[in-house]
Amino acid sequence: MKESLPPKKIAILGSTGSIGTQALQIAESNPEQIEIALLTANNNAPLLIEQARKFNPAHVVIANESKFEEVKAGLADMDIKVYAGEQSLADIMDITSADTVLTAMVGYSGLKPTIRAIQQRKRIALANKETLVVAGELITQMCTDYKVNIIPVDSEHSAIFQCLVGEDFNTIDKIILTASGGPFRGKKREDLLNVTKAQALKHPNWSMGAKITIDSATLMNKGLEVIEAKWLFGVRPDQIEVVVHPQSIIHSMVEFNDGSVKAQMGLPDMKLPIHYAFFYPERVVSDFKRMRFSEIKQLDFSEPDSETFYNLTLAYEAMNKGGNLACILNAANEVAVEAFLNDRIKFLEIAELNAKCMQKVSFVKQPTIDDYVQTDKETRIIASELLN
Repeated sequence: MKESLPPKKIAILGSTGSIGTQALQIAESNPEQIEIALLTANNNAPLLIEQARKFNPAHVVIANESKFEEVKAGLADMDIKVYAGEQSLADIMDITSADTVLTAMVGYSGLKPTIRAIQQRKRIALANKETLVVAGELITQMCTDYKVNIIPVDSEHSAIFQCLVGEDFNTIDKIILTASGGPFRGKKREDLLNVTKAQALKHPNWSMGAKITIDSATLMNKGLEVIEAKWLFGVRPDQIEVVVHPQSIIHSMVEFNDGSVKAQMGLPDMKLPIHYAFFYPERVVSDFKRMRFSEIKQLDFSEPDSETFYNLTLAYEAMNKGGNLACILNAANEVAVEAFLNDRIKFLEIAELNAKCMQKVSFVKQPTIDDYVQTDKETRIIASELLN
């Protein structure tokens, strides 16, 4: 009989978002194997309270300090310590008992907590791609120094990771990241001049948060994934190819030096890569819907239109030049997407703002963590000025 192992202690950074809520569904389905040690949220105090009352973590953090009293009062009858503020998101890593940290926060805000979690030698289930986009060289070196594993949660990077299991001594020729193409696949610039927020938020395959859905529509999400793949898998920019695959059945592929290609397939459901990251290296039984090949009529592939969706070109430029350029691109894009969601700029102006910031913000060839922090601040200031 297989010996029963103690439950995995999981911290979820960003528990009220799309990835976080799906992760908690997995925890609920595996109560003997997963214990929730920490939950954090940015603004959604009511949902954080509801989650904490259900899963009873030792600690919760609400980043928005104005919501602290609400969360504290909502959990007053429970033995849960409540903290508030952005700094607490990092500081909590020093005291949480979690052995695995799911970083599901949106954007740059995930960087400092991830760094602190690595320093505490906690395994990282990485759903916050911006962490490696902004500071990939720093993060990968820290993981080596602290002997910490990163298990990717993005469906594409999880697919590549799974394809590489057992291939440690074999040579990769190419990584092929698949992209659905988003809601505007096949459209040209003239078709996108007056697209609405509602149209951009209507993704054909995936249910995601607003920011990542807009990034998918502009192909910035794929650009960020290209940069992330470079650091996760130690490949050159010219070894990373993007192919549009609208069915989102093949999540990504790896081509080896003998010409063979491995592909990881599955239905478009983020619970699959989350589940894999939580239990790796084991594959634990799930009740997720199974794929029926007889129902899949075709699998299509095409090259991305990087002229219309210029953000993908900008991402390759940032990756090739290195330094803090990807940090600039990420910060500019966060400002641009927020402006689009608030009806301040048009869809095509997102990439235009990103390109202008990459030209205007100070370039640092070999940035430190302080340089990344300063770059993020400077970019947001310049981007905001360009909006006015």
